[in-house]
Amino acid sequence: MTAEEIIIAPVITEKSSSDIQEGKYTFKVAKNATKIEIKNAVEKLFEVKVLKVNTITVKGKEKRVRYVAGKTPDWKKAIVTIDMNVSDMKYLGKGGKEVKVSKKYKTSIDEFVGA
Repeated sequence: MTAEEIIIAPVITEKSSSDIQEGKYTFKVAKNATKIEIKNAVEKLFEVKVLKVNTITVKGKEKRVRYVAGKTPDWKKAIVTIDMNVSDMKYLGKGGKEVKVSKKYKTSIDEFVGA
């Protein structure tokens, strides 16, 4: 599956809007997508570093139209936590010299709320 097929739509609710400040974004995803596929899709589409992915299968609700009873479909929700601290990483290279590597990730997903 491609990244566009895995991430279906953002879920914008009052709770998900307040979680954005903590670096948590909520998406409606494909039912058969795994956490690793969701992580790779978000990193590819939004160019952010994903720290953690939590998934929930939301059960469909019973609905009734006049005399006919039915059910809305089940869907899968993913809460993705991204890295908010973009800082340079340091490690020791050849000869014990300290080498800096700058992270090339964004600290937020601007397309999420339409900004």
